[in-house]
Amino acid sequence: MPRTQNGVWSELRIDSTPHVTVAVSPQVTALAILADAISGRRRGLPDRWREHVQEAVSPEGWEAALPIGAPGHSVAPDSIVPLTPLGEVPVARHVAWLRDAKPDDLQEDLGRTFGTEPVPRHWRRVADQPRRWLQGYATAVDEVWSAVEPLWRRARPAIEREVERVGAAVVRGAHDVLFGSLSERIVYSDGTLRVSDLEPGRYELGGRRLVLVPTLAGRDSIVVNYEHPELVWIGYPLPGVDAVWRQAGGDRSADELSAVLGEMRAGLLAVLHTPTTMSRLAEQAGTVPSAITYHCERLASAGLIDRERKGREVWVTRTRRGDDLLELFDI
Repeated sequence: MPRTQNGVWSELRIDSTPHVTVAVSPQVTALAILADAISGRRRGLPDRWREHVQEAVSPEGWEAALPIGAPGHSVAPDSIVPLTPLGEVPVARHVAWLRDAKPDDLQEDLGRTFGTEPVPRHWRRVADQPRRWLQGYATAVDEVWSAVEPLWRRARPAIEREVERVGAAVVRGAHDVLFGSLSERIVYSDGTLRVSDLEPGRYELGGRRLVLVPTLAGRDSIVVNYEHPELVWIGYPLPGVDAVWRQAGGDRSADELSAVLGEMRAGLLAVLHTPTTMSRLAEQAGTVPSAITYHCERLASAGLIDRERKGREVWVTRTRRGDDLLELFDI
């Protein structure tokens, strides 16, 4: 099994054309941000937003969130997302569920998650004090969401564009292209979806639905639930999420770079932290490929990017000069 920078791959076998849907779930965003900012599982959240979230969370919330980001582990009880992300359920309802849940419910959840194996060390305090954890985790989710809800509202147009993009790909039967565009930590080939994972496993989709959940988390954030009897859901970063964070933060440096290059070209240069295809850039920007081609030509003429055709795709790479320009603007 191939290794990645984050561990190895979990594999989801898809034997036939899957039933794919997309869901808008603020709770999955709250979890992904909590894991990055509070639990210590850094997945690309901008530093200023990480600090903003950290300042919003109480010691009670910090304590409850720590097991989620334990080094070397990714398996967690379903209670971290208590209501299945099939529709846009308000975070307040998840918080209410956690506060009203019985300790026995959490104990049963831990039993289903870890089976006959002993509860891992990082979850033992939760097992010993389930009521304390439920209340503390509810507090953490509530506090995180209070910090990022304005961003969620601002990002709604981008989220709606992503819903339309996924829907169009499904209607056209372009599942392989869709799966390959979700994240650099997700690879699809030969009927198998491979997801970078700290605790890998092999799973069968079977007749279950595959639910895709775009999130406003760091660009390397992936949250997956393989165990639900009716569906598998995957939380992945919203295309262009870096630009959403930057614009929401009122980033003066980004504004200054936009004044020099133009908003579109500044945004393209900023997201090229790794080589990316032209088609992926167009998806991230929510525009047509011809527009991206035009702006990339201008960036290439300035020596800020390089382009190289590989097969049917044109790959775009930021040059050293491009890196230096971003560093100059402290981006």
